[in-house]
Amino acid sequence: MSNCLFDLHIGYVRFRNPIALAPMAGIVDSAFANQYAGDAGLVVLGAFNLDEGSIAVASELVARGRKEFISDEPLELIKKEIRAVNSGSAVAVNVRSTTLEPLIEAAKIVKEEGAILELNAHCKQPEMLEAGIGEALLHDLPRLSAWIKAIKETGVVLSVKVRANVVNDVKLARLIDKAGADIIHVDSMLEKFGADLDAITSYRDATRLFLIGNNSVTDFATAKDMFSRGADMVSVARGAMENPELVRELVESVSSYQQSIGWYNAPKHVCSEGDFRALAFCCLPVKPCPVHAKFRKLGYTAEEFARTKMEFARGTMLEYGEDTCFGSLVWCCKITKPCWIRNGVLNTLNLSDAEYMKLKEQLAKHVLDHARIPVNESQ
Repeated sequence: MSNCLFDLHIGYVRFRNPIALAPMAGIVDSAFANQYAGDAGLVVLGAFNLDEGSIAVASELVARGRKEFISDEPLELIKKEIRAVNSGSAVAVNVRSTTLEPLIEAAKIVKEEGAILELNAHCKQPEMLEAGIGEALLHDLPRLSAWIKAIKETGVVLSVKVRANVVNDVKLARLIDKAGADIIHVDSMLEKFGADLDAITSYRDATRLFLIGNNSVTDFATAKDMFSRGADMVSVARGAMENPELVRELVESVSSYQQSIGWYNAPKHVCSEGDFRALAFCCLPVKPCPVHAKFRKLGYTAEEFARTKMEFARGTMLEYGEDTCFGSLVWCCKITKPCWIRNGVLNTLNLSDAEYMKLKEQLAKHVLDHARIPVNESQ
């Protein structure tokens, strides 16, 4: 069911649904992915260690009881592991290296295999930080930027796995964006509090790159929370170990939700701290409201914002609805918010909830496409 419901693709990679298996060092290999995540849209294998420095660090971690993937021929191991995933999921490979050249070589192989390379800027063990890998890259943004640019010269689809609340998340997202990466995979952990959903929103409002939200996704309710904050995809890690059916359950739930709603990761309303995409649901800006501050960050005046929405509505079903609050469906709210007037218009037009929300999703893209200030430069 999910194969034709979602239009998710980046470069040469297509995802059949927005559920991913996150990497866990020494645990997530092809066998694990095939067993626990056969239904996933994406499986991220690794982390794999590519050079002498990262292998030495991994060996230290193994000596104190952690699991790690260590190989004398890491590039051959990566190729073998990609090919061994037999579920039909898209594949990414999370990698660490203290030097750039092995990352370039890995990128070439990964691209040849039609997979994604994921640069590990996430692991936080003291030994890794001391060696300058994992989260240490977040404290050396010039090096992170240079590495992204060099890796992208291979043409590989590139993801960067980061940890939120380590450095300025907005600055980090924009740097990754401008360096040329394709995906940001965010572990939104807030120490002792689980997932930091506000961090997901911060990333969403700082970049239009494909965004994967990670941390504390244990059921569809927690996944939907991340989707509503701007994640294009959510990834699960230990939750899949605790519940071997978790990935399948999430895929079934998000597929059913997409079928009925039409926009599986529709944002919260602006007045509920929704991201920029939520401007698609805002009323005509004629009274004091958070919408004014939101569209001004994109360089719109009230008149320009209203005109942009109406220009999109012209010739679509959103143009209709003279009995609604502002005379057009273009100003109406999210379908999950009860409104008998909006619903009456939809019934008259024979427009389904999913069709209405798909138009709103297109409207959101139109508003962002025509902003005077791009998202990655907004205030």
